[in-house]
Amino acid sequence: MAIKIDKKIVDYSIGKDDTETADSGSKLDETLADIIQMHEKLERPEVLLGSTYKVKTPLTEHALYVTVNDIILNQGTEHELRRPFEVFINSKNMDHFQWIVALTRIISAVFRKGGDITFLVEELRSVFDPRGGYFKRGGKFMPSLVAEIGDVIEFHLKTIGLIKDDSLDEHQKKFVAQKRHEFEAAEQHDNADDDSDFPASAQLCIKCHTKAMIQMDGCLTCLNCGESKCG
Repeated sequence: MAIKIDKKIVDYSIGKDDTETADSGSKLDETLADIIQMHEKLERPEVLLGSTYKVKTPLTEHALYVTVNDIILNQGTEHELRRPFEVFINSKNMDHFQWIVALTRIISAVFRKGGDITFLVEELRSVFDPRGGYFKRGGKFMPSLVAEIGDVIEFHLKTIGLIKDDSLDEHQKKFVAQKRHEFEAAEQHDNADDDSDFPASAQLCIKCHTKAMIQMDGCLTCLNCGESKCG
């Protein structure tokens, strides 16, 4: 059937037949099939990248050493991904040996299961010790030893890029530094003998759980995370 063209031709393209389109789709499927995803049947390589974090709390005489080993998936390709594979916790203190071994095995199993593992952080940090928590160096409140292990895992996941780092930007850092300078100038407070990096009169911030909330200009402002009751 003839078609009359009334307008000037300014561009054209060559149509692809269904066979060529199907071949392209097949190649894409093959490429996706070659991408290795994290799953529980993935065999452990001979060598893993590891990071060890020291945890010293007032609850125990000896420090805990938390080691998180990572596996590199699709190494050398555009789909390269670093994921945690296993976790170990070592200490000279044997009081918590039984539940620590159980905890590390469960966490490692969740790591190897794949999918979104970031929920572990909140689950661990929501565990409260019935005897009460403690303030670690720097003024951050820890409700339990389990919560501090969750804090370590969160830091590691931020380091490898699985959790977005929500630290202060330059503008927020300048604002917090200014507020701190104004407060210390007004109070003339000396923190030389204080383990905390913040004024002794500071209150606990409900956002970052750090004893860093101060009253400035009639408004509570956190010197650690920038949280403000005035917005």
